[in-house]
Amino acid sequence: MAATAAGTRVFLEVRRQLQSALLVLGEVEGGGLPMDLSLTPSSLCVEAPAGCTELRLPAWVRLEPASCRGLHWDAGDGLHLRLRARAEPSMKSTSMFNQSPQAQECCTVYCQTCGEIIIKDRKLLRVLPLPGEDWGALVGEWCCHPDPFANKPLQPCEHDCFIGDSFFLVNLRTNLWHPGPEVSPAKKCHRPSENHFKLEPKANTKVICKRCKVILGETVSSETTKFYMTEIIILPSDKSFPIISRSEFVQSTVARCLVELSARSTFRFTIQGRDGKVYILLWLLNSDSLVIESLRSSKWIKKFPLLEDIAQADCSSVRSAVKVLYQPCVRGSNREYGTAK
Repeated sequence: MAATAAGTRVFLEVRRQLQSALLVLGEVEGGGLPMDLSLTPSSLCVEAPAGCTELRLPAWVRLEPASCRGLHWDAGDGLHLRLRARAEPSMKSTSMFNQSPQAQECCTVYCQTCGEIIIKDRKLLRVLPLPGEDWGALVGEWCCHPDPFANKPLQPCEHDCFIGDSFFLVNLRTNLWHPGPEVSPAKKCHRPSENHFKLEPKANTKVICKRCKVILGETVSSETTKFYMTEIIILPSDKSFPIISRSEFVQSTVARCLVELSARSTFRFTIQGRDGKVYILLWLLNSDSLVIESLRSSKWIKKFPLLEDIAQADCSSVRSAVKVLYQPCVRGSNREYGTAK
């Protein structure tokens, strides 16, 4: 698929399940009207005073030009119209960020930010998903006998990897090299009856990359470490470390987590810090969108600073996307509802 970009931003969202599409022709700086739009099943072309923009669709995506409806102008965004579209439901884009390790596989764990090796050539005999956070309450509600797992944490053995909603649990007991955890400052506690201070270290300590000093996770026990999915890459040991932009990796990882969690009929989420502070509320609207875009809007990039370093990326390719409704919870941020892809 090729695109000849000019001054008009073209955004096309195709819903695979609904077999429909939303086409947005963005405003042109300095005024771009009038503009001519030509649609065919396999392409679209926009001619405006600023120039011509053309998108050619892949063979498995087809438009129905005669079905155009809902034409309206949105100030600040551009011209909107809807039409029917066909996208092969069997066509699933494979993400290079799907890093779930496989059992009986020799893996290497990298820091995603700088590529530092965290765990080298670790053979995993068991790769198991962890139950949801409320699994203990469900056991107590549905079982007629006492919970046999009460007060027994699920911790991996030497060659195990447990996969949580947004983290990996691994055992570092026999690992010859791993990042030294940065111990959080001890808390001083003064007892009135004693003339001394007692040091009470915090339960969890941070795990830091030795090279770039990014927080990779936290220690759960003396042998178990929790690595955050947004901070590491797990690959078979025979594959080399891929160069991936930070923002693109975080977007893909968060989107994959939302899609997997939505399979449990959960559609409301929060993004929290390590201290438990809530930063963003998310509602998952759909996960079947295909997005094709010729030019990124500078206003859109400024609204989402995380996307700045991929603003110059090839936007004319077909990308799978999830659509969310979000509500920032940080003082001074934009509190209006909207959608992000």
